[in-house]
Amino acid sequence: MTARPPPSLLRRLWRHFRTDHGHLRRQFPAAALARIEAAIGECERRHSGQICFALEAALPLSRVWRGQTPRERALEVFGALRVWDTEHNDGVLIYLLLADRDVEIVADRGIHAKVGADGWQAICSTMEEGFAAGHEVDAAVAGIGAVGAHLAAHSPRSTGSANELPDRPFVL
Repeated sequence: MTARPPPSLLRRLWRHFRTDHGHLRRQFPAAALARIEAAIGECERRHSGQICFALEAALPLSRVWRGQTPRERALEVFGALRVWDTEHNDGVLIYLLLADRDVEIVADRGIHAKVGADGWQAICSTMEEGFAAGHEVDAAVAGIGAVGAHLAAHSPRSTGSANELPDRPFVL
């Protein structure tokens, strides 16, 4: 007899099955993505760090079945988008997995050593509370601002700082 998957896995599979790009576009229409892009651009004028924002509706069901966590996926995205490849090792990825209502922040080693996991987790928790309350875009913009405050404190803007990563959010 085959063992049944735990109820939590079945619920997660169902959430990922029913969450599609339509859900993502309704919660983050073009105007919302433009607002996030503007927030990143404005924020990056105050520091030399790089912020990348990525949104994903859901994972493929095979990845959910294998137990891939939002954190594991965020690490993949961090590498794929080359957020790690900044001059001062101060790139930061804010990753939202809509089906799980999960926010993950992955920071390059240069800035992570100064802020630490607890600092990033506090921002993630605040953003997740905003998403749960239905204030997705406001929570995203506030999260960008909080990340930017850390970058401004630890990676101040220098002359000739280039914008190494696109400001526009990536919809995966």
